[in-house]
Amino acid sequence: MNPHKHLYLSLIPEALIASMLTPEDFGSYYAIGAQFNAQGEAIFFEIDPDFRSGDFPFDQVDERCVPDADGRPKETVYLSIYRVLERMPVSALGSLFLATDDGRTLELKRCDYEPETERALRLYQEVCPVSPMVASRLEPMEFCRFMTNSESLVHVPRIVFSELMLQGLRTDPESGGADDLPYPSLDHLRDVLKELQVEEKESKMVLRQVKQDLLYRTVRSGFFVGDQHDLAFYRFPTIDELERDHHAWWRSAQTISQL
Repeated sequence: MNPHKHLYLSLIPEALIASMLTPEDFGSYYAIGAQFNAQGEAIFFEIDPDFRSGDFPFDQVDERCVPDADGRPKETVYLSIYRVLERMPVSALGSLFLATDDGRTLELKRCDYEPETERALRLYQEVCPVSPMVASRLEPMEFCRFMTNSESLVHVPRIVFSELMLQGLRTDPESGGADDLPYPSLDHLRDVLKELQVEEKESKMVLRQVKQDLLYRTVRSGFFVGDQHDLAFYRFPTIDELERDHHAWWRSAQTISQL
């Protein structure tokens, strides 16, 4: 592919897009909007430019992803808007980019995932292809396998999700500290977590669906994408790293309204 052309897998909404914009410029364009686009956060992967599959019309990239008549780079050429994630192998995924609703973009690179040995309660925000908030007794790799198990009555072929902060509720949902957690209905969250401690269920839904914007400041370990065979992990920076190395993005992320 031409080095000035990029492939992006957008998660909100789900779409495969060719673009002449760099990831930073694409994030700004896609989040802030232009004419027909609505403003809002953007979460997207950059796809290996050499990836090809008969599931997508890659022949349209060279034909349609060209500068406009006035020389401006082509912002978006939609190649697919339906069931994209399940047809995109994890091996083709590059960096994950998080764009705030004012167009500031943070790059998260793939890194090795080391499962935590601590057995604690977890809170997950599913991002694509479904978007409920789920409490679970499973650590992230286990949760990924659980959600993509085809033998389960309810499953998805592949999933993207983030692990969210629970503070003291991780180990003590009854009285653990949760003063800075911005989730709605904390009492309901506590009840769900308490039920998980005594029931045999692996996971329980907290919210059927949250609004599309994700509260970045609630992300704990990072983002995950995987299925029964593969798992890719994108570590979220610590608060110290965000304040030191990504201050403008972090300041913008903290202004997003609550769920």
